[in-house]
Amino acid sequence: MTTPEGAVEGGLDEPTGLEPEQGSLELSGPDDDWQLSDWESATAAVLRKSRRMSDEDADSLVWDKLTRTTLDDIPVAPLGTRSLLDDLVTAGRPARSGDWDVRAHLAAGPEKLGNEALLVDLDGGVTSVWLEADAGTDLAVLLEGVLLDLAPVVLDAPSAPVAVAEAFLAHAGGTGLAAGTNLGASATATDADLVAVARLALERGLLGVVVDGTRVHDRGASDAQELGWSMAAAARVLRVLTAAGMSVDEAAGLVELRYAVTDEQFASIAKLRAARRLWARVLQLSGATTGVGAEPQRVHAVTSRPMMSRYDPWVNMLRTTVAAFAAGVGGADSVTVLPFDAPLGRPDVFGRRIARNTSHLLIDESHVAHVADPAGGSYAVEKLTDDLALAAWEVLGRLDTPEGPDESALEEMVAGVVARRDQQVATRERPLTGLTEFPNLGETLPEREPYDGWQGVRSYGEAFEALRDEPPAAPVFLATLGPVAAHTARATFATNLLAAGGVAVDVAGPTSGPDDVVAVHSGQRVVCLAGADATYDEWGQAAAEALRAAGATHVVVAGKAREWSDDSCATGLDALAFLTRTRKALQ
Repeated sequence: MTTPEGAVEGGLDEPTGLEPEQGSLELSGPDDDWQLSDWESATAAVLRKSRRMSDEDADSLVWDKLTRTTLDDIPVAPLGTRSLLDDLVTAGRPARSGDWDVRAHLAAGPEKLGNEALLVDLDGGVTSVWLEADAGTDLAVLLEGVLLDLAPVVLDAPSAPVAVAEAFLAHAGGTGLAAGTNLGASATATDADLVAVARLALERGLLGVVVDGTRVHDRGASDAQELGWSMAAAARVLRVLTAAGMSVDEAAGLVELRYAVTDEQFASIAKLRAARRLWARVLQLSGATTGVGAEPQRVHAVTSRPMMSRYDPWVNMLRTTVAAFAAGVGGADSVTVLPFDAPLGRPDVFGRRIARNTSHLLIDESHVAHVADPAGGSYAVEKLTDDLALAAWEVLGRLDTPEGPDESALEEMVAGVVARRDQQVATRERPLTGLTEFPNLGETLPEREPYDGWQGVRSYGEAFEALRDEPPAAPVFLATLGPVAAHTARATFATNLLAAGGVAVDVAGPTSGPDDVVAVHSGQRVVCLAGADATYDEWGQAAAEALRAAGATHVVVAGKAREWSDDSCATGLDALAFLTRTRKALQ
């Protein structure tokens, strides 16, 4: 028996004759050896079946057909490939290790009720709190029973930052405040307020400034615009504080960055990664000796307000779950999940519980936080991070002034993005489940106490919500032509489309001719014919004429327009414009 060095005494000889040649072991069989051309061919087959490509088109055309463009004009390929990272230097990787900080938001309101909500949140696993306050807020009542040495508090008092910070420190007394506590001066505060709060923070070893990108996100800004604005605002903080005698390192050490995350998960992951890269570069150019490279940056992610809807608010749970997942994967240090019912009014106990439990499910059951930078190395995410960082840097160049971000330039930029997004929503290219798609006119919305927590928020579905707020009294008569199997597809499409504008329908049911349709018509002024093309050709015009004779004044056809119709509805139309016309005809 041979006993080579390291072998176990008494063990068996290594079966050297059975060892494969080094480098020859294949872990996949011939059937698993796929090339990019195979993917192109399979994808092209699907697009040809759906008539998005012709038989004469080259398979490689799938890249043009499926590449989408973000609101920042960044192309996003349908498949991440190694070539995307050619000449790309990876930067902005998350530094957080372990669970993120679960941060609850509390809007301004009665202190006693707020205190009860905070204590329930903290008992339920929240690890920090974000408080809105003003000079009149009684912090002693609001924070009664809150262990400030364990739970960091982040203040949000734009109207009185110094007074609230002083009141908070007075309430804390000699208590050692938890790491992460932030006195919360806004990056847009006056120079005097910013310096005063910063000095209070330095004296107590706390954070003192929040650069809140959600302020411009709520107005409709794109990802690059939010990032670019935040960097311009943060640069202004550095200028103001260093002019007051602080070092760049001291000023940078006071700052926490806050960003919105949406249900577009890859874009949100890339946004948070790009933010770290951008802030590191700003600090480097500012002459900082800390904050550059891999050392921690403080990033707070908040689920987007504009993406949420007042109608079918239960869908907001799905939106915020995806957004929170993106925040965790993107490396956010703190994550705030806004309650699903927040657009309706002050969230109740159930809404707040679902919000905090979203993070717990992601951390404790899905183990999202147990992997450092899970998106790292993803071709698509690394490329999108780089593209977004470059786009944001260009926005920073346009907005940055010695006094801070150029607000007039920002407004012009945001207006352009809002117009593009509104058009995508109007045509349902950007669908909003429960609002523009699959609306439920029979739903009963939860009742919530009114509050100011949604002021200044421009909802993505604002125009459709306005239609739902004032539904027309009269329904549309849905003239279904032919048997159920022949009209179901278009009838369902028309019903959902009209419901998106708050318009109910009266359905004719199975019919075999104009007489059947007129027999169930009860005087509705607007009618919508829904059937197969062959049925339209056979007796659609006769049905339209019979309905006009019975009192209809506006005839819509589901599908392509016909010369005998007043309007039509089909996939790809401007749904908002169509619904506006239809509602006008119902008056």
